[in-house]
Amino acid sequence: MPVALEVVAFCVAAAVSLATSYLLVTRLERIGERLGLSEALLGMVAALAADAPEITSAVSALAAHQQKVGAGVIIGSNVFNLAALLGLGALVAGRIALHRKVVLLGGSVGLWVAAVCLVTTTGTIPPGAGLAAVLAVLIPYLVLLGVGRARLGSLPVARRWEDWLAVAIHEEEQELGDVIHPPHGRRQDVVVGAAALVTVVAASVVMERSGAALGTRFGVPQIITGGVVLAAVTSLPNAVAAVYLAARGRGAAMLSTTLNSNTLNVAAGLLLPATIIGLGAPSVHSALIAVWYLGLTALAMAFAYRDGGVRRATGVLIIGSYLVFLGSLLATAHTSAPGLRATGVPLLLTAAGWTAGLARRPGRRRAPAPPGEAAQPGDVTQPAGSTETSEESSS
Repeated sequence: MPVALEVVAFCVAAAVSLATSYLLVTRLERIGERLGLSEALLGMVAALAADAPEITSAVSALAAHQQKVGAGVIIGSNVFNLAALLGLGALVAGRIALHRKVVLLGGSVGLWVAAVCLVTTTGTIPPGAGLAAVLAVLIPYLVLLGVGRARLGSLPVARRWEDWLAVAIHEEEQELGDVIHPPHGRRQDVVVGAAALVTVVAASVVMERSGAALGTRFGVPQIITGGVVLAAVTSLPNAVAAVYLAARGRGAAMLSTTLNSNTLNVAAGLLLPATIIGLGAPSVHSALIAVWYLGLTALAMAFAYRDGGVRRATGVLIIGSYLVFLGSLLATAHTSAPGLRATGVPLLLTAAGWTAGLARRPGRRRAPAPPGEAAQPGDVTQPAGSTETSEESSS
């Protein structure tokens, strides 16, 4: 196929896939509302639908035995999500206030999935074992979100955890309830949703195949095609939605959206198809992306818990870390066995910067905690009308 046609196919398929994924999200939310799903489960359904382009592109690449592209799309999009949803969202909003229990509950699941992704990508455990490890945590988490606060007592949960989980689930539903208001679903929503799903899948396959063909034609390494280009393109709708919500002061749901999206990406887009198709030989570059994914997730959750949210300074750190990650990946993509200087040094320097930021005392003044949660040490406030924290002002 001529280059011009491949470029047109890629652009048209990307536009169709991303536009139709929005339609799929809205229809699945309506269907979920008709079925009586809780706000938290509706959030998971929305995240899964929004992830359809990434998941389909990854499965298409794995089926074509392009393991670096497939793994790169999923893990690279997860790193991009952290930068675009949390980092850029906080940069636009100035500060995103979060419930600490939501950070602990969702962050624990997110960190576990990121760790399993890393050990699976490096070949330490087979994809089937990785999938089982993720489902062992994801299924109970979905059950907790599904039963809601009122029926939590019906589950075999220790009494000392029941109250804590009830509050955490309620607070997560409060955050998601600010952005998820689907109307009651009708029968035609099922038909439209099914048609949208078929369209997203078909367009995403065309996008992945044409993108991979263009990468091969121009000598672009597979890890760049998947981990940078396709990862960013397929995640653009989430990034746009994050900026839109953050600019209107409704960014609290971004943490749950980011973590849920990343978790479902790994489970449905990487581990499940890899269990069936195979993941191929371990790749240094795929492992490098997985290390950044785990490290950036851990550090973002540490800041979010300490500050009771994500401040603008933290958003700048997240975006800056993503740029360092891109530089490291681009510098090593053409080398089959990159050295420690090009891979480990940027990671260590970034980790040192994050550690210094965590060690630095936040501003002295406290910000009001999110509704339903008492103020905690480390919360930072700011003058009325200002979007900068006192720490940022002092710098």
